[in-house]
Amino acid sequence: MKPIVFLWLLAVIVAAFLWSPPASGFVGESSRIVFFHVPAAWVASLAFLISGYWSVRFLRSRDLEHDMKAAVAVRQGLLFTVIATVSGSVFAKVMWGAYWNWDPRQISITLLLFIYAAYLVLRQSVDDPLRRAHLSAVYAIFAFITMPFFVFVIPRLYFSLHPDTFINAGGKIEMGGRILATFLASLAGFTALFALMYRLECRLERLLLAKGEHA
Repeated sequence: MKPIVFLWLLAVIVAAFLWSPPASGFVGESSRIVFFHVPAAWVASLAFLISGYWSVRFLRSRDLEHDMKAAVAVRQGLLFTVIATVSGSVFAKVMWGAYWNWDPRQISITLLLFIYAAYLVLRQSVDDPLRRAHLSAVYAIFAFITMPFFVFVIPRLYFSLHPDTFINAGGKIEMGGRILATFLASLAGFTALFALMYRLECRLERLLLAKGEHA
């Protein structure tokens, strides 16, 4: 799977910069950032969804394996949130002249970043594994409930410099053929990359846990 994902993402990078034309309405080549910014934001949302799912599973089963899977999902969700935030700031600098513009989307994704960073702080502050897992699960579920408001609701309540996302306010997809193909390929590639990273980190966590039990 790793070679396929690597080659797929390499093809996406080539297509993003050499095959797909720049979109209209953007400054210079800045529209190419969208091929990486939006998929990163999508994967972050997917990771936080997975963390909520495994947190619910833990509260029902008290299985620490489920807690581990939730924690891995949060860590990787934060990684992709940082990628989305940084790429969004670069886009803002090119489009509007500043990395930070107090745009509702910039504010909401930063708040989301802090909320999930607090999850990791919470885990570090509790020593007992079962109590840590229980508190983390409750917090992860709460955090996931707030996520749709920060990602989808709040940015649409106020004026935003941010351009329409993949599907605009009218419910239409306004992308040229090559741009759309590259964008969808990037979404698939980022999702596959996340799946690979998630699987590898879960495997590593199991090995570390087994090593600790035999130490």
